[in-house]
Amino acid sequence: MTQGQHRATARVLDILESLSGSEEGLTLTELSQALDAPKSSLFPIVHTLEERRYLRQDDGTGRYTMGPRALVLGAAFSADRGLAPITQVMKEVASKCQETCQMGILDQDRVLYVAREDSPQPIRLISWVGTRLPANATAVGKALLSGLTNEEVRALYAGGLPRLTEQTITDVETLLAQLEAVRRGELAMEREESTDQLACWAAPLRRKGTVFAALSISVPLFRCREEKIELVRRSLLTAQAEIEKLAETRNFGLSEN
Repeated sequence: MTQGQHRATARVLDILESLSGSEEGLTLTELSQALDAPKSSLFPIVHTLEERRYLRQDDGTGRYTMGPRALVLGAAFSADRGLAPITQVMKEVASKCQETCQMGILDQDRVLYVAREDSPQPIRLISWVGTRLPANATAVGKALLSGLTNEEVRALYAGGLPRLTEQTITDVETLLAQLEAVRRGELAMEREESTDQLACWAAPLRRKGTVFAALSISVPLFRCREEKIELVRRSLLTAQAEIEKLAETRNFGLSEN
């Protein structure tokens, strides 16, 4: 914790950030280990967050996940930044591709997902606004990292690249080669690097030459046929052009530029 931070407030945020990046949730013991804090100090905070519906606990597993009030805050973030024009484009993409469309921004070495339009399919990516995942393991993250220099990426991952699955790229030179392809105009892509049985493609979104966000489409592997992949590519490139056109006159509060 840096000087000047309020310890109790920082602990609340540590808990929320840890859970937002965990797809299956965490038990109190796992939270204690992740935050290097005693369960006795975490329990009152977790209990209060659950009572206020910012967290919820599975009665069977004891795991905590983000609750409905946290989703309300995520929606307020989107509304406050006037993302409606972007979310309209995302709705069209999700409808056309019949797959989940997400938008994320870079938060240090993580992706923070700030908008999502769900696939109408019964089998689809399960995610929520406010989730944070390692940027190196996601297509959105790779699209965002393409806006950094190689030196900045190396510095960001000086301690190594975190692994989410057996397919996650953990070699920085391999990652840099993929980022260079995105800089040349290709879409970022990952296959089972963040989630088993899922592939994802993403396009960086630029304003005044700077990447301010990235847009992605996630597809279960069993639906990754050639015609679906081509539809995803075309849809992302079209959406990229539309959103970057909108960004010429506004920044949506997602970047400093």
